Amino acid sequence: MHRVVALVRPVQSTFELGCAVEVFGTRRPGVTSHYEFEVCTETPGPVPTSAGYAMVVSRDLSALESADTVIIPGWLPVEAPLSPRVRSGLLEAHARGARLVTICSGVFALARTGLLDGRSATTHWARAEQLRREFPRVRVEPDKLYVDHGDVATSAGAGAGIDLCLHLVRRDHGAVHAALVARHIVMPPHREGGQAQYVPPPPPGDALDGLLEWAGARLGTPLSVRDLAAHLGVSPRTLARRFADQLGTSPGAWLLSRRVTAARTLLEETDLPVEAIAARVGLTSAVNLRRRFRAQVGTTPGAYRRAFRVP
Repeated sequence: MHRVVALVRPVQSTFELGCAVEVFGTRRPGVTSHYEFEVCTETPGPVPTSAGYAMVVSRDLSALESADTVIIPGWLPVEAPLSPRVRSGLLEAHARGARLVTICSGVFALARTGLLDGRSATTHWARAEQLRREFPRVRVEPDKLYVDHGDVATSAGAGAGIDLCLHLVRRDHGAVHAALVARHIVMPPHREGGQAQYVPPPPPGDALDGLLEWAGARLGTPLSVRDLAAHLGVSPRTLARRFADQLGTSPGAWLLSRRVTAARTLLEETDLPVEAIAARVGLTSAVNLRRRFRAQVGTTPGAYRRAFRVP
């Protein structure tokens, strides 16, 4: 029997721990159980949770000594250091052959062990830049729902913890068993695309002397970088420099991103066909919209609409 141990700490996220419990620790009629699930903490006793109540955890870090998988279901605040005991417990488990798995902010704890140095990892899109800044030796992939290296694995925001846990079940016991577990959770066995589709579109802003607002109102026209420069009365080269200084991007990249953002809104709020949306946002054809949309959002316009269409 494969032993899964969740390492919790104050203040523990109940949802992120629940992701692991649902997949590895819940017995279901008609579903073969392949896992033993346990929770441990550095100091046994009451552990405060993000839901406002405390849960009693009786096992200490010795539980890590026999774990086949160690899950860190969040680590808040993310700035909290690893105690020497926790750090050595994780490193010893890894050296013994246990796989270390993080959900959402749990990646900050794993990064502090050094086991992610030189490797790719992910976390919630809102914390990706902080992870990159604090751990420059980790290759942060902010669009991935999860990244699995076999011995270490990380997931994006809390819900992606279920995606990662189901992936691990699929790897351990095959797609059929993972799909059966997913049916009981009422979840798809695998979600299409990455995190980009869940990141809120940025506000259009009003920088560059009103140029962004002006361009945003004319997305359905064949705007070019030269048109943007002409509106401000500057050369394309000067415009590119101002975009780089103020927005950190190029005029062409901003314009394409703005068109895709407008397409996301129309997919969410209207029943317009993809061809009509492509024309409205200046991407000329459904084929071009699908190509640009997948490149930026990580999924197709149709799949995005099914997920986010506002009734």
